[in-house]
Amino acid sequence: MTTAGQETSPNGNAAARRRHRADRFGRILQMLGEKGSVDVADLALDLGVSEATVRRDLRALANQRLLERAHGGAVSGATELPVRYRSGQAHAEKLRIARAAAERVAEGDVVALTGGTTTLEVARCLAYRGEVSVVTNALNIGAELAVRPNVKLIMTGGVARGVSYELVGPLADATLDKINIDIAFVGVDGIERNAGLTTQNETEAATNRVLIERSRKAIVVADSSKLGRVVFAGIAPVSAISELITDAGADPAEVDRLRTAGLTVTVV
Repeated sequence: MTTAGQETSPNGNAAARRRHRADRFGRILQMLGEKGSVDVADLALDLGVSEATVRRDLRALANQRLLERAHGGAVSGATELPVRYRSGQAHAEKLRIARAAAERVAEGDVVALTGGTTTLEVARCLAYRGEVSVVTNALNIGAELAVRPNVKLIMTGGVARGVSYELVGPLADATLDKINIDIAFVGVDGIERNAGLTTQNETEAATNRVLIERSRKAIVVADSSKLGRVVFAGIAPVSAISELITDAGADPAEVDRLRTAGLTVTVV
């Protein structure tokens, strides 16, 4: 029996199972990215579920071509963790970063957002502020903001990357080349003093580079796991941005290295 205002347990339990499954998928793919291979027994212990549940998860991920099954476990089949499985990682930290980022935006600003889980949180914060224009190449961010009456949404064209939900390539670059941006919030896979801003895909990097170049001010929003990390494709040097907003888990040595390079680093 339920009382008024209570959610019925079947729907609530189904929603919880979906969330838990997505969290497990994200953790499995994260461990694959770190180790290259995973074992069913180890995954069951890490995730706190049965080995049968792990095997079902591995089959589902293999069907999405995100990993390859191996005897007793799986090996990596992808180099980049899809954004839909990253949303639960360091969520509290990303929310703090996003709130700090949104404070930099004045009413009437033209704001640009690259794809990424942290920039998605920035978009959600902007939805509750004053009138702003938002330029983005991220399909999921566009879906979040399209129904917000205070947001004028401008989407780039381009070819969609299913891993990141971003529109990239010459069509996206051509759209951005015609727009003047007040402030850009940039998501990255890595930021390091010498290597600068990096991401997993070279076409995505090129589009993000154009977005930075068209902005009066560019700010990287990145959780602490990205500091000191260098991945495949360079976006821009550290000198191209004015600020990094990260969380309190950041390695102090990496923060100091970035600050000595002249970058303002805000830790929240």
